[in-house]
Amino acid sequence: MTDTPDEAKPPKSRLPLILGLVLAIIGGAGGFLAVRMGLLGGSAHEEPVEHLEKAALPALTPAAFVALPPLVVNLPGQGERRFLRFSGQLEVKPEHVNEVTELTPRVVDVLNGYLRALEPREIEDPAALMRMRAQMLRRVQVVAGGDRVRDLLVMEFVVN
Repeated sequence: MTDTPDEAKPPKSRLPLILGLVLAIIGGAGGFLAVRMGLLGGSAHEEPVEHLEKAALPALTPAAFVALPPLVVNLPGQGERRFLRFSGQLEVKPEHVNEVTELTPRVVDVLNGYLRALEPREIEDPAALMRMRAQMLRRVQVVAGGDRVRDLLVMEFVVN
C-alpha cells in the first residue's frame, strides 16, 4: 500500500466545455437570425420615422410665454464678490397671459428674494439648478395662482 506519484489519473473530459461552446454559438446565431428576419423584435422592413402618419403624434397644448426681466443678485460670502445672473420665462395658459404679465413685479420680487437667500455652496451642487427651478416655480405659482403658470423656463443662469 504505497502511494506512488506516478499513478496516472484519468484525463478530464473536455466534451462538456466544447458542447457548451457549440450550443452558445448556435443559440447566438439563431437569435441574430430571428431578429434579422423579423421573427422577434419587429420586422426587417420597418418604415422610417418620416413616413409615420401625423395623427400618431400627440397634440401640443397651447401655451404662451411671459418673459421675466433679467435679475442680477449679489451672492453672500467672504472674499471676492460673486454675482448670479438669472433670466427666465413663464409658460402660461394663453387665456392668462395678461393676468400674469400684470403680476410680473410680484413674481420678480419673490424670485429676487429667493435668489438672494441662496448660499454659494447650494449653487455649486450639480443638481442645484433643477432643485432651484422647482423652488422658484412653486413660489411663482403661489404668487400668480397655480392654474395660471405651468412652468418656469430658465434662459440664463450664470454665476460670476
